[in-house]
Amino acid sequence: MFAPTYLDHNATTPLDARVLEAMLPYLRERYGNASSRHEYGRAARLAIDTARQQVAAAVGAHPTEIIFTSGGSEANNLFIKGAAGCLKPATIAVSAIEHPCVREPAQSLVRLGWQLHEIAVDAEGTVSASNYVIALMKSPKLVSIMLANNETGVLQNIPALAEQARVAKAWFHTDAVQAFGKVPVNFRALNASGVNALTISSHKIYGPQGVAALVLDKRIELKPQISGGGQERNLRSGTENVAAIVGFGVACEIAVQRLEADSARLSSLRVLLEQGLLKHLKQFGVALFGHGVARLPNTVFFTVPNIDGETLVAQLDRVGFAVASGSACSSASPEPSHTLLAMGVDERTARGALRVSLGRDNTAEEVERFIQVLVELITTLKNTAAMAA
Repeated sequence: MFAPTYLDHNATTPLDARVLEAMLPYLRERYGNASSRHEYGRAARLAIDTARQQVAAAVGAHPTEIIFTSGGSEANNLFIKGAAGCLKPATIAVSAIEHPCVREPAQSLVRLGWQLHEIAVDAEGTVSASNYVIALMKSPKLVSIMLANNETGVLQNIPALAEQARVAKAWFHTDAVQAFGKVPVNFRALNASGVNALTISSHKIYGPQGVAALVLDKRIELKPQISGGGQERNLRSGTENVAAIVGFGVACEIAVQRLEADSARLSSLRVLLEQGLLKHLKQFGVALFGHGVARLPNTVFFTVPNIDGETLVAQLDRVGFAVASGSACSSASPEPSHTLLAMGVDERTARGALRVSLGRDNTAEEVERFIQVLVELITTLKNTAAMAA
């Protein structure tokens, strides 16, 4: 079977073998419903409670602050729509580079009488300090700013932003899906700064798909988005996916254990990749996005002028490299990256962007081979375009 080198870990990660091993019993003999009173049900409930403790420990939270959901998108929707359902319509402020699962529920509140302020970012993808002040002058009740961007990898100064929001008496949420497992994420410290809720997801940290968590300050009231059985503090009814939750807990433990070593190794691979791009594609005008600010250790987002990103993704896939032209959740859209447009990148350049997101199993040899193949493909595409001109 053909297996390309996987360089798209911001989209999803492979399942860790230890995680799978922990999950298997709950896919076979331990199949009880956690709401049942018999032994099968009690075993399932104990497994969920253990996983909740594991997830909480990984982010410096209390187990009662962990709300399991089906994914990061649901967790983000739960906070935004759930918080709005307990408040009178006012202003909600979100950054202009948020994932669609934050931007779209925020936009949906406008139909309910809310005002939406999209906080501008600068050319590096960092929240504009002056525009943030303008947003807070509108007395928002809700603010959501992602910790790390899924495309550029750029990190925001969430403690400082949250502190300002707290002074303005706004509830502050951060989407930490891309950050968790790559950089330290501590809810207790963030909560002290003013963060009321954050979102993390299993499949970004070598856990199973289909499970995530909203880490929620218990002083914050949310309106349930799924009602019925009363699971997850009555905030998210439905029979729990026990196997996935168990896997999530184990993946969190492993992520914390490996964080320092993984971060150092991925940073060195990222430097190797960036140096190779700048050296071998300089003649073609290669540009790296967010290169001048703090970023995730594994993410490189770049463009080569007059090269279509989707075309390059397809060409690389044919020769054995799996990369992305932007967010996986937006890959079906023909529109250019909204993140790059918000950063002031022109539409034509934005359409040419390519994202490489490295993972635990990638090697220096794979990075060097990728650079070599990429240079060959771009040279061919440039020569073909010149001949057709």
